[in-house]
Amino acid sequence: MNFARDQLRGEWMTATDEKEDDGYEVYCPAELRPSLSALPIRGGHVIPKHLTQPFGYNSVEKAFRTWRATLGERALKYSLHGLRKLAIIRLAETGCFDAQIQAITNQSPGMVDYYRKKASRKRRSTAAFSMKAAAEQNENET
Repeated sequence: MNFARDQLRGEWMTATDEKEDDGYEVYCPAELRPSLSALPIRGGHVIPKHLTQPFGYNSVEKAFRTWRATLGERALKYSLHGLRKLAIIRLAETGCFDAQIQAITNQSPGMVDYYRKKASRKRRSTAAFSMKAAAEQNENET
């Protein structure tokens, strides 16, 4: 959550892995830039607690849980921490290589592999049912 405004520089931003206290450069998607730029400036951080301090993870996570509760029971399974894992799965589903996923998420090869398997399982099961539906349609047409 410690994302200072000066870490955003056009199409690049410096992400911080708070577990390792390590910063790394990552591409800032074009669709994210206007949202970040539109946020009101209330200090040196994108999500400020005070002029010089960011909100901590626990504060943001608590606000996320409060917001999630307004979405109904189906949303209860989602967590702020799970968004990073979901990002790995979505990147894998779109065909990104492990090295590309690691460059974006800073996850270990083992974690990327773990979530890639989940994505691959989803993709294979979707493909299997699509093939089944196509075969049934061909059978009905003949």
